[in-house]
Amino acid sequence: MNITILFGGSSFEHEISIVSAITLKKVLKNATLSFIFIDANREFYLVEAQNMKSNHFSTGAYKKDKKLILQKGDFFTSGMFGLKELNVGTVLNLIHGRDGEDGKVASLLEFNKIAYISPRVDASVLSYNKLYTKLYAESLGVKVVPYEVLNVNDSREITLEYPVIIKPVRLGSSIGVSIVKSADGLDYALDVAFEFDNQVLIEPFIEGVLEYNQAGCKTSDFELSIVEEPNKEEFLDFEKKYLDFSRDGKVTDADISLELKTDIQDAFKKVYANIFEGALIRCDFFVVDGEVLLNEINPIPGSMANYLFEDFEGMIGRLIGHLPKEATIKIDYSYINSIQSAKGGKRQ
Repeated sequence: MNITILFGGSSFEHEISIVSAITLKKVLKNATLSFIFIDANREFYLVEAQNMKSNHFSTGAYKKDKKLILQKGDFFTSGMFGLKELNVGTVLNLIHGRDGEDGKVASLLEFNKIAYISPRVDASVLSYNKLYTKLYAESLGVKVVPYEVLNVNDSREITLEYPVIIKPVRLGSSIGVSIVKSADGLDYALDVAFEFDNQVLIEPFIEGVLEYNQAGCKTSDFELSIVEEPNKEEFLDFEKKYLDFSRDGKVTDADISLELKTDIQDAFKKVYANIFEGALIRCDFFVVDGEVLLNEINPIPGSMANYLFEDFEGMIGRLIGHLPKEATIKIDYSYINSIQSAKGGKRQ
């Protein structure tokens, strides 16, 4: 199994992507792995496996690595004898946030006919923007947490009762997110969120809400992870989510009824549907008064949520065997030829 992990990117979540890539190097033990790093300037670098350490990137040492060129069918190194093909196999898009989750990388790989694991362009657009996610879920009959939207130049007035949670619309990893317990704290929280986006989502902050995560993908059929119940704290900020490695150990299935588990998995399948084929995603759900509500879609979850699966590496292999293929469009210029024929062959 030949896999190239693509990570980094021009994103607020750039460093999280590096951590995810280092993690998957340890997890994908039987695969033939290559690593392509995209720096903040969107340059491609081929990183040797032994250099997959955080300080290789933080110190700028990666700049001594081979630069890569993306062309039809593959990535290439350039030397005195011309271009040399890397043979990437299947690219695993592990870029969190902008570039990776907004559809840019999917577009590049699709255009250049490179097989890849990631949401396709339409799925990226719907899941990267939290407002679009709400509208998409509602169209499927999947219930969501109530919400309001504010743009940067709007009047700073909300109708939801406090406490509320403020989120940038196009950002993940809890960056720019705040809990506001009274009107006195609204302006500051909005200032923080608007540092990262020009549009924010406002939702009620539900004290003690039941929260569950479901990850999965579709191969010959759905392959679903265990249902995870995250450690409960008032709010999991960036540090608690990504700098606490306590989840490296075994995660157990949530102690919930079969009925609730089925409801969560049914909601996940509706969201995944056909639009997320070729991707491994995680959906985060709230349960309020027995109702399952979609909170967010994580189109490229941290470390690909590998810790939730019994046979993660095997599943990745099966997913590679079931990637969607773009239809070939035959272009034969019959329309133009018919026009020219009708005009007596005169060139137009």
